[in-house]
Amino acid sequence: MKNKFTLLIAEDDEISFELYKIRLEELDLNILHAKNGQIAIEMVKEHSNIQLVLMDIRMPILNGYDATKKIREFNADVPIIAQTAFALIPEQKAIIESGFTDFLSKPVEEEKLFGIIRKYMV
Repeated sequence: MKNKFTLLIAEDDEISFELYKIRLEELDLNILHAKNGQIAIEMVKEHSNIQLVLMDIRMPILNGYDATKKIREFNADVPIIAQTAFALIPEQKAIIESGFTDFLSKPVEEEKLFGIIRKYMV
């Protein structure tokens, strides 16, 4: 039996997280949840099976930029996708330069969400 693709969603807003879960049900993923950047770091350390991270930029305790920098210190390979409402050209450049693999603009369109997840489900 093939292991399920494991996705970590780092999102402090509970409603947003639940919406992600509902939208992603048909992909049959193993979905983990981190409510802030510090927890996201700990989860990536503890769960070597995480294959993709959706990282909100604005979170309490530790934001997405800082969490991604910390994750990159011990895991350079896991794709980390920034989720941001501020994806203007300067922000996009800053996102990629900060160690993110890609980004999604909020509100996240389902087609783009599925597309980016499938891109990394190899």
